[in-house]
Amino acid sequence: MAHPYHHALSSVKKWGGQADDFIELHNWLDESKMLTADFRHRALRHHAEGVFMMERFFGLTITISTGRVVPVRVIGEQHIREDLGFIPSFADWIHCIRPEPWMGRAVPLHLEFDQFAAKTA
Repeated sequence: MAHPYHHALSSVKKWGGQADDFIELHNWLDESKMLTADFRHRALRHHAEGVFMMERFFGLTITISTGRVVPVRVIGEQHIREDLGFIPSFADWIHCIRPEPWMGRAVPLHLEFDQFAAKTA
């Protein structure tokens, strides 16, 4: 698995500047490694919606040390393409998760808190 620093060096090669200009964005994408240290961590942010989340966290662009303005989205896409070869959707990841019974055991809170809910049983 690539380290965020190596993704940052790849960004430098593509847009100039220094690794420090990009490291925070690449660290954010790989922050989920704290949850699981294998490739499955990528399901949380390595997809198209994750790239748009980056824009909300970091803004639409960053200005690197050379003064060049670089879109955050293309940096996120670069990282994901380097890891996966393409930009999947979140649905692509979800499709690969096998549903387990515990995942659907919801408590019907509306029956407890909605005074107008139909009571059954």
